[in-house]
Amino acid sequence: MPYHQQLLKIKTQGKKLHKVTSQVASVVEESGIQTGLCTIFLRHTSASLVIQENADPSVLADLSNFLAKLVPDGYQYIHNTEGPDDMSAHIRTVLTHTSEQIPIANGRLVLGTWQGIYIWEHRDHSYHRELFVHISGD
Repeated sequence: MPYHQQLLKIKTQGKKLHKVTSQVASVVEESGIQTGLCTIFLRHTSASLVIQENADPSVLADLSNFLAKLVPDGYQYIHNTEGPDDMSAHIRTVLTHTSEQIPIANGRLVLGTWQGIYIWEHRDHSYHRELFVHISGD
């Protein structure tokens, strides 16, 4: 079974959801695979990967606000080496995902009409994140 792998380097702009759907879709197109599976894996412990609403930005704002209330930043954690958003970022990642799998049909990701792929940066500052894309199929 043929496969294709590519590492995407994404610069985040602080604590928010960063849409990466088009970058992943481009890798699928480059692969030439028409039917298969796309696995994406974020190589970090303080950011996560989610498939979420891509039309109404208020959904993303509500998700961010909810998670911030659920897991507040601060120095109440033992692990705070890199500041008050350090351990809270790790907890947020545990509660979400670092990988997703999306079917491929007719050479395209099989996402729903309102679905987009996002890196959810849980730290306050910008970071260079690595998203590994693995595609297998025919």
